[in-house]
Amino acid sequence: MSGAFVIRNQLGHYWGKSGCWTKGERAAQVACWTYKDEAVNTLFELGSQDTALRGEVMLTDTEDQLPKNLKISELPVPKPDKGDNLENDEDDPTDE
Repeated sequence: MSGAFVIRNQLGHYWGKSGCWTKGERAAQVACWTYKDEAVNTLFELGSQDTALRGEVMLTDTEDQLPKNLKISELPVPKPDKGDNLENDEDDPTDE
């Protein structure tokens, strides 16, 4: 079987290797799993952090170990939440 599992959210974005959502334009940025249970576990962890997430694990064909034939989302990718690490946030209100 030459395929891999990817995670897609309700907006059509794919979970990326960098730990944020991507439209799917660059296959090398999309996270892939060989086994479905690994992708399901990751989706569960993502859902526990974001209760509004409605995601699915999808099997996709691969070429050179990269997913192919991904449907590219036309919706904007959500920005990562600020405030997770205030030491690195540029808009830190306590910084004077």
